[in-house]
Amino acid sequence: MNYFVTAIGTDSGKTLASAILCEALNADYWKPVQAGLPRDADVVRSLITNPQTKIHPERYLLNTPASPHAAAKIDGVNISLADFTLPVTTNSLIIEGAGGCMVPLNDNDFVVDLIRFLSTDTILISNLYLGSINHTLLTIESLKKRNIKLGGIIFNGEPNAESERIILHHSKTRCLLRIKNESVIDQSIVQKYAHMIKENLND
Repeated sequence: MNYFVTAIGTDSGKTLASAILCEALNADYWKPVQAGLPRDADVVRSLITNPQTKIHPERYLLNTPASPHAAAKIDGVNISLADFTLPVTTNSLIIEGAGGCMVPLNDNDFVVDLIRFLSTDTILISNLYLGSINHTLLTIESLKKRNIKLGGIIFNGEPNAESERIILHHSKTRCLLRIKNESVIDQSIVQKYAHMIKENLND
């Protein structure tokens, strides 16, 4: 099974969630577009312990930490959907997007269009803050508009029962995992959450 991990914004916890999913599924990891350092692929590599996961190289490795369309322009390249091909693997594949799903890749296409182009299910990371209900439901509306299947939501941050309830109620989707604010992010934390999410992924 392949999952594209997207989010309601930047710094929502996509990389940590991707590492947890790779650990839970013994899945490969791929970041199609990386803009700036540190490389998320290196972070994922440092957090997983299973020997089956392979880290696939980025299709676009850009120098500037900015929106992919802007970073690509600085580097003198043009990102095209036609340039993306899923890595060949016999494992499941976790694909980490750049920023939120409406982040532009070029003047015409957004990350959400890449999800549709790759024909994968999606897991949405919703980090809980004031305004996250609006941002989460708008993101889900954008996915549904493009007939992209949402496999579930991972909530990231201090629990907020009412925000989570109303998001799940209106989105008609399921919560796969709740990640709390952890003081240290390391392999043991990834293993803990991987064990927690594994059963939900197999439902």
